[in-house]
Amino acid sequence: MYSLEQANQLLEYAAAVIKNSLDQSPYHTPDDPAFQEKRGIFVSLHKDGELRGCIGYILPYKSIVDSVREMALAAAFRDPRFPPLSIREFPAIRIEISILSELQKVNNTTDIVIGRDGLYIDHPEGSGLLLPQVALEWKWDVATFLTHLCRKAGLSDGAYKELDAKLYRFGAEIFASNETR
Repeated sequence: MYSLEQANQLLEYAAAVIKNSLDQSPYHTPDDPAFQEKRGIFVSLHKDGELRGCIGYILPYKSIVDSVREMALAAAFRDPRFPPLSIREFPAIRIEISILSELQKVNNTTDIVIGRDGLYIDHPEGSGLLLPQVALEWKWDVATFLTHLCRKAGLSDGAYKELDAKLYRFGAEIFASNETR
């Protein structure tokens, strides 16, 4: 568990990295030893209550601080679903960081808990991930969550039931800025 101070440091860091890319303003990289741990990370950007970018790593490839920097920039400028963030939009952006736990294989869908679990499907025809907060935001039950997971992966709605599908759950510690920039 990270403290409120640590959460705020990471959120401010993500915002500063994005702002630096827009206007070359300086920023400081947090040096908290806890941020050297390797974890899966997602950075989500929201504007006017709507998703504006979300990219991350499922697996712990890099340190938290390195992943936050890289994923903040990717969410702002390289999410293929959205045009690159502009300097005019930046003040209206709300940042959310999700630090993921390890993936756990799902053997029975009754083990999935809405609000606690994010889901990842690995299938020969595609893969996809939905963060734990998505099901809460959309008020989905487990069946609807699984359907949308399959759709995100470009699969048929019931693909998670297929023998060659691997379904995983994970938790996330989620930090969100309270206001826009």
